[in-house]
Parts: sequence; C-alpha cells; structure tokens
Amino acid sequence: MPAITRRSLVPLAAGLGTAASAATAAAPAWPNQAVRFICPFAAGGPTDVAARLVAESLTGLLPQRVLVENRTGSGVVVGTEAVAKSPADGYTILYSTIAHAVLRPLFSNLNFDPVADFQPVALVGVVPMLLMVNNAVPARDLQQLIAMFRDKPNQYTYGSSGAGGAVHLATELFLQQAGKLKVNHIPYRGSAPAMPDLLNGNLTMFLNVASDGIASVQRGTTRGLAVSSTERLPQLPDVPTFAEAGLPGYEAYTWHMLFAPANTPPEIVNQLNEAVNKVTRQPALLQRFRDLSIQARSDSTPASATAWLQAEMSKWEPLVRAANITVQ
Repeated sequence: MPAITRRSLVPLAAGLGTAASAATAAAPAWPNQAVRFICPFAAGGPTDVAARLVAESLTGLLPQRVLVENRTGSGVVVGTEAVAKSPADGYTILYSTIAHAVLRPLFSNLNFDPVADFQPVALVGVVPMLLMVNNAVPARDLQQLIAMFRDKPNQYTYGSSGAGGAVHLATELFLQQAGKLKVNHIPYRGSAPAMPDLLNGNLTMFLNVASDGIASVQRGTTRGLAVSSTERLPQLPDVPTFAEAGLPGYEAYTWHMLFAPANTPPEIVNQLNEAVNKVTRQPALLQRFRDLSIQARSDSTPASATAWLQAEMSKWEPLVRAANITVQ
C-alpha cells in the first residue's frame, strides 16, 4: 500500500474542495420561487390587510414574489393546519395572530400541535384594543361603566368577533380584572357585523381591535372610554389608556406573527426574519401600520418570537379554561 504523503494530499484536498463548491452551487438559494403567506382570516379583514402590506413590501426586497392566500374555516384551524403539514422549505408560511396562542384550550381534537409543528419566525406588530360603548350608555368613563356592570349583573351585553378570538379574550380579561363582572357575550362572525348593533344600542360595549373602532369614535357615533396601549393613540388623543382610566393592571392586544413549519432550515428562517425586520423599518410600511394602529416590531428574532408565543400561551390559556370559552 503506497504511503500517503503531504504532497499526495494536495490534489485530494483540492478535489474535495471542488466537490464541496459544486454541492454548494447546486443547492438553490432561497427563495427561488414564490413564497406563500397562508392567512387563516377572511380577505379584507384587518389581519389580511396587514399580511398583504408585509407581503408587498417583501416582494420589493426579495428576489421572488410573496403572495397571500386566505384559508379560513373552524376559526383559524384550517389555514394553520395547512401550514403545519406543508413542506419545511420556506415557501409556505403562516401569517397569524393571538388566535394561535389559544388553539390548544379551544380545540381538543387538533390534527397538529401549535407549538411542536411550528417555528416562529418574527413578531411583526402589536395591535391595541379600544373599548367603545353606544352613545345611549350613561357611563361617561371606564369607572362609571364598571359600576354600571357591577350594579346590574347579566343585564348588559358585549360583542365579539367570534368565540375565542382576540376581542373575546380581551373582554373576558377586562371583566375579570375589573371585579369578575357578569356581562352577556354575543359573538358575531367578525367585527363588521357587530358594529351596527353597537350603534343601534343592541350592544352595550365592544372592546374591539383599535383599527376597527377609531373611525366611529372620531365621528361621534360611538364613545371611546379606554385604549389598551401604554400611550394614548394619536388618532384619539382624548381617549385615556386603561391605566389612566383606573385599571392599571389591564394589558390586552392582538399581535401578528409569521410561523414556518417545524424543521424549516435555520438559514431560511433567519433570512426571512431579517427581511421582515427590514421592511417593518421602511417609512411607507410604518405609516400604513400606524393608520391601522399596528405598532410595528423590527427587532424580533426567531428566539424572541418563540419566547413571546410561550408567554402569550401562559397568559391566555388559563383564561380560556377559567372562563369556559368554547368554539361551537
């Protein structure tokens, strides 16, 4: 057997290097085809609008288009499951909200695991809630509303955009923290059909996503009593925060996050994360987000997004169980 010398290793190493370079060149760079955002919410709704703004901005940054596909059904289950069972190649991404954090207590027979089957990519933004009442309600501030609910339990109503959604969760948290108040829940199929009933007096209160309620408060067709942000909204400078209104411990919001299927290569997850952080710093997108009352996040990492999701699940899952919230 011939001896292996330093000289004989040179062509061998060169050959291995050439092979490695060829393998690297053969691996297609991501993305080399269109990326799909699966949005498990209806087209035209606030989540869909935000998803399309992010997709449009990413299309201008990445070498391929980013498209939004709406897949609704069973709340967010149908669209979320579609992503969970998609190839982990970075081309099918879930654009979802706080709804992801309460899937386990709401649905006992899921065909996927909201944690194990997903890799959080980036927290896109946080959206505060706005508490509104119809103009016939005598309460002029939050404390008067709380006193009204306390004095006549189960005599008043509140609306939500659906059982187990962000609006329902935020309202139940408010009622619990304000003294375990008893107010009748009326769920709707989205926020849009609830607003007419608030205007005509069939609903007493609607603690809605701020972007959906600002216009009615500005027009004076509803009365805003509090916002869940840490500071007052620039669009509604006269509406106090919950802390200013006398409920300092209250914190509720919805949020937008991108999720990849579990086992998506880390380099793809990191590349998409960096791209999202870049576009959420762009002045044009920031302004559109402000118009929607979305507080953009541009410093999220996959690790911090994962930690955020875990904290949200720890916060909301016990509330869902304690309030016996179910999805019909």
